[in-house]
Amino acid sequence: MSQPQANRQGVLLMIAATLVLATQDGLSRHLVVEYNALMVVMIRYWFFLAFVLAIAKRSAGGVRAAAQTDQPWLQAGRGLLLAAEIVVSMVAYAMLGLIETHAIFVSYPLIVAALSVPLLGERVGWRRWAAISAAFLGVLIILQPGSRVFDPAALIALTAAIMFALYTLMTRYAARRDTAATSFFWTGVMGAVVMTPLGLWAWEPMAPKDWAFMAGLCLTGVAGHWLLIKCYEVAEASAVQPFTYFHPVFVCVIGVSVFHEVITWPMIIGASITVAAGLFALWRESLQG
Repeated sequence: MSQPQANRQGVLLMIAATLVLATQDGLSRHLVVEYNALMVVMIRYWFFLAFVLAIAKRSAGGVRAAAQTDQPWLQAGRGLLLAAEIVVSMVAYAMLGLIETHAIFVSYPLIVAALSVPLLGERVGWRRWAAISAAFLGVLIILQPGSRVFDPAALIALTAAIMFALYTLMTRYAARRDTAATSFFWTGVMGAVVMTPLGLWAWEPMAPKDWAFMAGLCLTGVAGHWLLIKCYEVAEASAVQPFTYFHPVFVCVIGVSVFHEVITWPMIIGASITVAAGLFALWRESLQG
């Protein structure tokens, strides 16, 4: 398969992944309103751990090779941070809704770019700083300073974006010495390890119909990660990255049609500015590559 054909296939896989992950967000939104977020995330991680172990067993060297790392504290920290970020995101879904949470969350790639300077020693030119500033402006428009900026729900969503940005930076740093398979393994294992005691402590009975939603949450989580893995196996990252912005589009459709959420003009304008800034930064990176 030629690279252009592979990239086209990768684009389709990325769009499918964003649809599946948006569905996962919708299921999370439903469950976290009814049940404790710690329990929901724990069950999700149990299923994810089974998926991670299955992938590791099928890879060269098996589980032992996947777990091998000389930076265990970094890998453990990554896993713990992602688990915490998922819990915080679910709380934001319950308090703020899907659409507004994602309108704020789309700022995380630019947060990564800003924090990569002090944390990873990367160089950021003035054009990328301009994109970061524009993204910050977009987030401020969504938060509406003077009114919503002090809304705890909006700040929870922003906290989730910052946490995921830090997780991304830690993953970049870990990738300097570990393979993607190793980082993936530690993500699943540490998440399950930390969430199990917390989730069992917060356990509450779940209605039979909601177990079906829980099963859907677990399956969409695994399917979304599998589609992303296949996407990056066949396509260049720069070719498919812009299509990750289909995720908030699908989230908006689910938020409006299922949860009757409202899309406001500040959300549209702010998210559009942030997405445009992210695409500009990606374009600049592709030129430099």
